[in-house]
Amino acid sequence: MHELVDTYMDHLTIEKGLSANSITAYGTDLASYINYLSDNGIETLDNADTTAILGWLVYLTRQGLSAKSRARHLISIRGFYKYLTAEKLISVNPLKDIDIPKTGRHLPGVISVNEVEALLNACDITTPKGQRNLAMMEIMYGAGLRVSELVFLKVVDVNLDAGLVRVMGKGAKERIVPIGSKAKDVVRIWLDQGRPTTLKQLSSDFLFIARAGKPMTRQSFWKIIKKYALVAGIVRPVSPHTLRHSFATHLIEGGADLRSVQTMLGHSDISSTQIYTHISRDYLIKMHHEFHPRK
Repeated sequence: MHELVDTYMDHLTIEKGLSANSITAYGTDLASYINYLSDNGIETLDNADTTAILGWLVYLTRQGLSAKSRARHLISIRGFYKYLTAEKLISVNPLKDIDIPKTGRHLPGVISVNEVEALLNACDITTPKGQRNLAMMEIMYGAGLRVSELVFLKVVDVNLDAGLVRVMGKGAKERIVPIGSKAKDVVRIWLDQGRPTTLKQLSSDFLFIARAGKPMTRQSFWKIIKKYALVAGIVRPVSPHTLRHSFATHLIEGGADLRSVQTMLGHSDISSTQIYTHISRDYLIKMHHEFHPRK
C-alpha cells in the first residue's frame, strides 16, 4: 500500500505540478489512512471497503479532528482512489458512495485600511531590516501574494519601472501582478540601501534575504508580522495571509471586478475568489445602515 502511495505522490509532483507543501499535506493524510488500515488488519487496498473507510472517519472523530479536517482527509484519499481506479491499480473504488461533508465556508480574517496603514507605519526604515520588512509587507499587501510566493521572489522577478512583479504560484503557474507606487518606492530603497548592506560580500538571487543570503522562511515572516501588529496596536489576529485577504477585500470594496481579483490572486477557479464577496457584502450592509436615510 505504501508503494501505491509513493506512485501517487510521484503523479502529483510530476503530472500535476503541485507545490511541496501540498505534496506534504497529501502524503501525511494518506500515511495516516494506510497506517489505520494496517493497524486494523487490512493489508491491501482491494480489501478496504466502504465500511473500512467509515470506520476510519469514526477513528478521526475520536482523535478530535474537526469536521473540516475530516473532510480534508477524505478529499485526500478520494483523489488517491480516483487515480488508482483510472490506472486500474485497484478493481473497486470504495469511496463512490461516500459524499464529502459540507463544512461551511470559512471567511478569511481581514484588517481595515487604517489598520494596514498602522501596520506599515510601524516599520523603522532607518535600518536594513526595517527596509526589508516594510518592502515585504508592502508587496504582500500591494500584490496579494501568498507568503510562499513572497519569500521566494527573486530580484529578476521585480520590474520597478513598470511596477510589476512576476510570481510563480501553485502548480508552477506564472502570473504578472502590479504592486503599486508605494511598494515600488520601498522596494527600491531596500535594493539600493538595505540589501547590499545585508549581503556584504555575499551574493543571492533572492529579493528578500535573511542570514547568509538565504531567503527568509515563512515562519520568520509570520513572526515579523506579529511583532509589527503588536507595535501598531492591532488587537485582532494578524498573519501574512491577513494581508493577502485584506488586499482582495479592499479591492472588491473599492469596486474591482471579481475576474481581475481572481487573476491577481492566482486562483484557478473563480469560486475561490467569490468568498471575498461575502466579506464585501457585509461591508455594503454596514455602509447602507450608516448612510441610507431610511435605514
